[in-house]
Amino acid sequence: MSLDADTLTDRRRLKRRLFFWRAGAVLALAVALIALMSERGWPGRSHIARVEIGGIVVDDRLRHEMLDKIAKDPSVKAVILAIDSPGGTTTGAEALYESIRHVAAEKPVVAVLGTVAASGGYIVAMSADRIVARGNTITGSIGVIFQWAQLEELLKHIGVEMREVKSAPLKAEPNPFHRPSPEALQVTKDLVDSSYDWFLHLVMERRGMDEAMARRLGDGRVFTGWQAVENGLVDEIGSEEQAIAWLAEEYELDARLPVQTWEPAYPGLGFVGFAGRMLGETIIVAGEVVAGKTLQTKRLTLDGLTSVWQPDRQ
Repeated sequence: MSLDADTLTDRRRLKRRLFFWRAGAVLALAVALIALMSERGWPGRSHIARVEIGGIVVDDRLRHEMLDKIAKDPSVKAVILAIDSPGGTTTGAEALYESIRHVAAEKPVVAVLGTVAASGGYIVAMSADRIVARGNTITGSIGVIFQWAQLEELLKHIGVEMREVKSAPLKAEPNPFHRPSPEALQVTKDLVDSSYDWFLHLVMERRGMDEAMARRLGDGRVFTGWQAVENGLVDEIGSEEQAIAWLAEEYELDARLPVQTWEPAYPGLGFVGFAGRMLGETIIVAGEVVAGKTLQTKRLTLDGLTSVWQPDRQ
């Protein structure tokens, strides 16, 4: 079937329009990338890496991999930990502390504390070579907690009785379905004390305190940034500006070095994930949050011992 001249002409026009639209889209993307790189720095350019530690601290393999890359990257001249966290699992804080100390063996690390850096958040802060806090930052809360709900009386009221068969009296103790025995309470206390001793000796080692001072400050209380400086838990009141000034003075780094935020390489969502990462925006897809990089459904499940600060809501 032959095509008439008008049809061929229309097809050529359509192809030209598609070409211009595609070329325009590619050009716009190239301009956006150039602008982004100009603002955030080209790959391989010397810079200070900013690592944000926010929310509940848990063990995060991808974050550890990112920190390992930072430690090995010659273009990273120093690291700023931007911490705004009430803590989380004690194991998660321990693992993050160790990863950051690995980085600190290669380049200087400064922690800048935000609204709150307490309990496990303070453990992470101690991994830095220097700690800077706002005057009203909530910090401290040195301690470990193990909690459970006691449901025995409630079950009686609703007519439910829990039965169990177990290999030994201390298996799955303490148990929410019956009052714990003195032996169960003692082994739980031993568990908490063991973790607390590790936390306390970390304070002694990293903050240069004797045991008596560390125990006095480590009774679980929180401090403002001003109080933390007075008690030796924090080095200086300030912000990222003071952290950079310290790096420039102590390590002779150029204070004009750009600061670039590093993020773990979470799985992306194709073009949407790429666009979010490029724009640094939070994108909503099908009711879920793509925080500039990945689809995340936040489920807060803290198993095991926790080092987390939360005000009493009674």
